[in-house]
Amino acid sequence: MLTCIYDYTERDTTMLKQLITEKSGEFIYDFLSKNMDTGMPDICLVATTDEFNIANRRDNYSAIINLSKVNDIRYINKFFIRVNSKLIDDGKFVCCFETIASRQRKTWFGKIPVLKSVFFSFEFIFFRIAPKVWGLKKIYFALTKGRNRLLSKAEVLGRLVCCGFEILVFEPHNNLTYVICKKVKEPDENPNPSYGPIFKMNRMGKNGKIIGVYKVRTMHAYAEYLQDYILRLNGYSETGKPANDFRLTPWGGFLRKYWLDELPQLLNVLKGEMKLVGVRPISERYFNDIPKDLQELRLKQKPGCIPPYVALDRRGSVEAVLQAEREYLLEKTKHPYSTDMRYFFMAIFNIIFRRKRSA
Repeated sequence: MLTCIYDYTERDTTMLKQLITEKSGEFIYDFLSKNMDTGMPDICLVATTDEFNIANRRDNYSAIINLSKVNDIRYINKFFIRVNSKLIDDGKFVCCFETIASRQRKTWFGKIPVLKSVFFSFEFIFFRIAPKVWGLKKIYFALTKGRNRLLSKAEVLGRLVCCGFEILVFEPHNNLTYVICKKVKEPDENPNPSYGPIFKMNRMGKNGKIIGVYKVRTMHAYAEYLQDYILRLNGYSETGKPANDFRLTPWGGFLRKYWLDELPQLLNVLKGEMKLVGVRPISERYFNDIPKDLQELRLKQKPGCIPPYVALDRRGSVEAVLQAEREYLLEKTKHPYSTDMRYFFMAIFNIIFRRKRSA
């Protein structure tokens, strides 16, 4: 489907406002005009879900505004990559999508709690899970042509970052979320998004070696591409994790609380990359934010599955966790053989009898 609404090289905000208002409403034009220069030349305004229709446009646009839902695009990344190729550096891209929460509010059974939940469960399985499962994927796209896919906010924003864009601002309106982003780089040449229930995260190992740490999924797909954006937006919480992190799935909090998401790390133990007790494996970004003395101590040891703050029964705040790690690493240096054993039994006692849970 293609509706090439407008493609112009001169400043003509009156025509642009009229067309956007007719298609999406005055609120959206006001949102765009407040957050980008709608009077810039070389704006392409379209309503399309086909990457081929973008490919047929000329190059070097200052902005591309697409008023069709991302949920109806068959090959989302290919579409975003094509848009990237048509923009100048720092060129703006505007798109819109329907979130899972917005779709749930629109279910056929309205406000009838039980029927609404049952219906949406089937809808979630078909429109969200099926497109990501080998074997069901072809059937899904054959039946739907890729339309009405269920997408989370984290996945769409993560895909945009993966494809070379920086998120500037987003705004929900009338069950759609509108995003303004800008081209800052070429798309990832080897994107490796985490789709399955078990995936690997790049973490700092002994001597600074990057290792793939296995975990059960607690975040939406493409969430790893939003780490820097979330930290810029909200910073760290008192537990040392990104604050107000919308990348977390509804079931993710439960899995994290009881450390169920970390059980696959036993594979890293078997591979010799981790051990049962030790400082938690962290990202390069977080590693660069901790004190220098702790960085040096960390690099001398393998990370572990059971962190020191659990064994020492400390709070989950950043300061408490870092202090527990420092105490453990200093003790480990003095008593390399007995420290892990002692911390292991202390942690088991705290988990069982003091009901210690994950931060």
